[in-house]
Amino acid sequence: MTQQLLMIEDDTRLASMVGEYLRQSGYGFTHAATGSSGLQALQDSPADLVILDLMLPDMDGLEVCRRIKGQGGEAARTAVLMLTAKGDPMDRIVGLEIGADDYLPKPFEPRELLARIRAVLRRGGDSSGSNHASACSHKVMRFGSLEIDRDARSVSVSGNPCELTSYQFDLLVALAERAGRVLSRDQIMEAVRGRELEAFDRSIDVHMGRIRSAIELDAKDPKRILTVRGVGYVFAKQQD
Repeated sequence: MTQQLLMIEDDTRLASMVGEYLRQSGYGFTHAATGSSGLQALQDSPADLVILDLMLPDMDGLEVCRRIKGQGGEAARTAVLMLTAKGDPMDRIVGLEIGADDYLPKPFEPRELLARIRAVLRRGGDSSGSNHASACSHKVMRFGSLEIDRDARSVSVSGNPCELTSYQFDLLVALAERAGRVLSRDQIMEAVRGRELEAFDRSIDVHMGRIRSAIELDAKDPKRILTVRGVGYVFAKQQD
């Protein structure tokens, strides 16, 4: 089944060029020029991934992302790839905090956009349990009340589901599989995304904060994911 992409972008020329390239790459593609029309398009026809520009004429792209991720249920699992202004890390940080799965600074190469799209969709598509899941252990990882089901790509604490983006789930799994081992930010990013951490990129810390908010009893006093100052993070072997 063809995966569907929605691009919310007011630059119609850019959207047309991107759309042609992505259609040639085997994706379904639709375009909305405003945030409101994009949200309506999602209601009318769900997409697998939204390419979202943050500078829109009618509303902030961050607000569009909030509404997408705040829908609840399967709709909230729609992947979001943000297009941000080059050299503006705050937009990236805020976007990741509200649930965006990845970002790409403008201007960008179509090939990099395609690679990012494939990576995000691959992470989300692993929930089918056919490809990546078959290569991993099918057992649920349990750490006290925390359960991580790699096949179902779900996380729960004391039986209560935790809402994480596909990228945050992969980060948690990467840490949990290396429980007790201190990992630098570069090692974590390499394990999940297969590329080195970008200079001055705080996205890993933002994601860790979101994961802690989901799985820790008190995110300000974490017991599961611990910060090792000057190094990175470690997933505690012994938990509640």
